[in-house]
Amino acid sequence: QVQLVESGGGLVQAGDSLRLSCATSARTFSTSTMGWFRQAPGKERDFVAAITWNSSRKFYADSVVGRFTISRDNAKNTVYLQMNSLKPEDTAVYYCAGAPQYPATYVASSGYVYWGQGTQVTVSS
Repeated sequence: QVQLVESGGGLVQAGDSLRLSCATSARTFSTSTMGWFRQAPGKERDFVAAITWNSSRKFYADSVVGRFTISRDNAKNTVYLQMNSLKPEDTAVYYCAGAPQYPATYVASSGYVYWGQGTQVTVSS
């Protein structure tokens, strides 16, 4: 059973920054695509960002381009999401997800197999 554990969420003000982390003990981490999704109350889970196994490609939702940065450290089995210039509309539960090395899609939840429990991010205005 692959476990993904998110951390770093919290309550911040608009304009602040947060860095989310997602750690796993999975031996396949270094060959896995990793992604971040978020779900606001009453809404569907949306794609935020994804990174290929070797960090050669990164994908972002239009709403976070220029503000969020995804990265990974394969030596630490950890993927990060640096979130800058946070807005109230970024408020959501953020989920880390793992996918095969070459998933059918990088930007939809259907491409991902493993999911974390989520971490709450709340941005006040």
